[in-house]
Amino acid sequence: MNERKLKAWVDGGVIDAEAAARIRTWEAAHARPLALWAVIGIGALAIGLGIVLVVAANWDDIPAMVRLGIHLALVAAALGLAWWQGDRLRDRNPWIEEGLLFVIGALGLSFFAHLGQAYQTTSPLWQPLLTWLALLGPLLLLRGQSWLTALALMLAMGGAAISYASGGYDTLDGRWSGPSPDEVAIVTSLPLLAAGLGALLRLSPGREVMGLRIEQLGMIYAVGMASLMAIGIYGWGSGSDGGDPDYGAGPLGLRAAVLLAGAAIVFLVHRAASGKAAAAVLAGAAAIVLLSGPAEGQTAFAAILFIALWAGVAAASIHGGWRATFQVAVAMVALRLIVLSFEFDDDLLGSGLGLIASGVMILGVAWAAVVIARRYAPPREASA
Repeated sequence: MNERKLKAWVDGGVIDAEAAARIRTWEAAHARPLALWAVIGIGALAIGLGIVLVVAANWDDIPAMVRLGIHLALVAAALGLAWWQGDRLRDRNPWIEEGLLFVIGALGLSFFAHLGQAYQTTSPLWQPLLTWLALLGPLLLLRGQSWLTALALMLAMGGAAISYASGGYDTLDGRWSGPSPDEVAIVTSLPLLAAGLGALLRLSPGREVMGLRIEQLGMIYAVGMASLMAIGIYGWGSGSDGGDPDYGAGPLGLRAAVLLAGAAIVFLVHRAASGKAAAAVLAGAAAIVLLSGPAEGQTAFAAILFIALWAGVAAASIHGGWRATFQVAVAMVALRLIVLSFEFDDDLLGSGLGLIASGVMILGVAWAAVVIARRYAPPREASA
């Protein structure tokens, strides 16, 4: 309990002394012995590491089928516990079920690595990630509630897409090969649909929280991709001949189309202010993606695109009530202005003058942000 802040509230007339006393009593009754839990956690960690070391010391002596059988049995036991006691665990403490889901996901993903190690198989990363998503993704999506679960799903989707787009070495001739630019554009755009998936998931009773988190992570992926394209990073991987891919109007149009599809789903399904703001961000990202082609090699134009993207995010944040996102958007604009000062000048004098000019512009951006936030920003983060 922060006694200094509590005393400041009493002195400022926010609460009276009786309310402060009730707060102290409640906090004392609900205090968590963090030090004790830390000691318990350290002990559990030591036991776990000891078990790992004992198994590692005898790893080669254990037949592969035995190791894989035990691993698969652990996965089955965890799934059985989730099916049999999942609702009871959630009623008792939602974090217990979240922890169980995390264990299931970790055991399932590590099983594929164990399988490859046992039989010396080689496969690109996207194949086990895609298999993991197909087998365990629905369970995590329909039972999970935490940011950890949502982030695991989004990382798996993004990781699988990027791994496929990156290509790999041909096992026959040893040459590096990868998908075409159109395939790269399609595959790396598929995680953008997570925003629409999250909006649809929010229509299911009890899935509103998870749907919101998936929607937000999909939007983060979209803004991140548009930001990379605004600064000239068009995609991952290379052409089938090992050279740099030609990301022309076709791949850019494919990405923009997927972004607009996600924006339409969010706008139609999520009718609250935050949903409209999210749809606007996705549509704005689509426009930036289309314009990123002509901006290639144009330093000033590329900077304008990047700043326009994050200025749009800031405006949508005001409408949607995302105070933290608004602050991040302002910071990104300020950072881009600093980078821009170095892009135009190579000598110390020019860089110094550029930094001074950037500093003045950043102060102007900060002043405008404070004025806008005070006038239009809601008192707290909206969750609708």
